[in-house]
Parts: sequence; structure tokens; C-alpha cells
Amino acid sequence: TIHRLETNKLRNVAKLFAHLLHTDSMPWSCLSVIHLNEDETTSSSRIFLKICIQEMAEAMGIAKLKQRLETDDPVLQEWFSGMFPRDNVRKTRYAINFFTSIGLGPLTDGLREFLKNAPKMILAAKKKQADQQLQELQARKKGDDDDSSTSSSGSSSSSSSSYSSSSLSTSSSSGSDSSSSSSSYSRRKRRNRRPNSGRGGDRERRRRRSYSSDEDSSYDRRHRRGGNSNRRRNNDEDGDNNR
Repeated sequence: TIHRLETNKLRNVAKLFAHLLHTDSMPWSCLSVIHLNEDETTSSSRIFLKICIQEMAEAMGIAKLKQRLETDDPVLQEWFSGMFPRDNVRKTRYAINFFTSIGLGPLTDGLREFLKNAPKMILAAKKKQADQQLQELQARKKGDDDDSSTSSSGSSSSSSSSYSSSSLSTSSSSGSDSSSSSSSYSRRKRRNRRPNSGRGGDRERRRRRSYSSDEDSSYDRRHRRGGNSNRRRNNDEDGDNNR
């Protein structure tokens, strides 16, 4: 709301804040709200910052102010990061031009060194980012390869199970075929044996009976002929003896 004040009031408020800061009556963490760039500042806010920093440098000395602002403390660096931006080269150039135009160029020595090494740092940052992206891509590719290998192993196991089931079905079908063939063979064998018990069997029995009866009759005939011949021989012998 500094833009609502007139020029004289704005100057007096800036001198008040400078006095409170260099006497440590106000914490320097309030400077963290200042973002020195072209997009986030107005003419009134730039005039306020100019008068405040000039009054502090006059009261403390520019060397002491520089030592206070260029600190190695990460907390204090975070407080002053908006006044001395290093996240964007464009913002860095704007801050350097602002402090140089108000006669406080020595406060920007650190920014000038950063801007001098910025191309190398930018290239290193881009290279690091590219390496990280490459590693992420490789990790994703490796994960995809693992997924594909697991899916292929699953498909191979399913195919092997299907092959085993098909082999089992084939063996069962072959067993059923063998059992059916054996049963058909036994049926044919039984059919071949059945004629013995039917009409053909009766004929065979009759033939055997007639054959046996013929043998018996022929044997009786031979026996009778032998008996008659023996009788004749005996009669002849008796006749010779009588003679």
C-alpha cells in the first residue's frame, strides 16, 4: 500500500524503516517481502527501497552494510534472496542495474560474479537435469522390461499348462481308444466263439457222435471177424487132431 502515500510521506516512512533496521529495533526478516524485479515492483515501491537502503548505508557505512547483506548464513540469505535474486538471469540484471543507478554498486559484487558464471552454471544445471531425465527414462524402461518379462513368463507357464492338459486329454483319448479297441476285439472273439454253442455246435457234436459210433461199429466188426477166424482155426485144429 506504499503507492497510496504522497512523495514526502513516502520518504519519511522509508527513513523510519531505515532507522529501525540499522539500530536492530526491527528484525531484518521483514526484508524477505521485497522482490526486486520489474514485474513485482512499482515506481513507489522502488522509491521506498531506494531511500531506505541509502539511509542505512549512510548510517552504517557501505562496507558494514555489504558485510551484513552478503552473509553465509542460509537463513539470512533466504531473507535477502528477493533483493538479490539469483534464480533468474533477467532478475539478476535488473537488481544490478537498480543498485548501480542509486550509487550502491558495491552491494552487487556477488550478483556480478554470479552473472559472470551464470552460463556455465546454467549449462551444468541443464546437463544435470538431462541426466536425471535420462535416469528416469532408463528406470521406466527397466520397469517396462520387467513387466514384459513377467507377462511373457506367465504366458509361457499358461501355454505349458495348456500343453500338459492337451497331453493329458490325448493320453485319455488314447486310453479310451485302446479300451474300446480291446473291448471290440473281445466282442469279435466272443462272436467267433458263439457258433460253437449254436447250430454249428450241434452239427459238430452230431459229427463227433456219428464218427465215434462208426468207429465202435467198425471195431465190433473187426472183433467179430477176429472171433470167427479164431473159431475156424480152432475147429480146423480139432479136426486134425481127430484125424
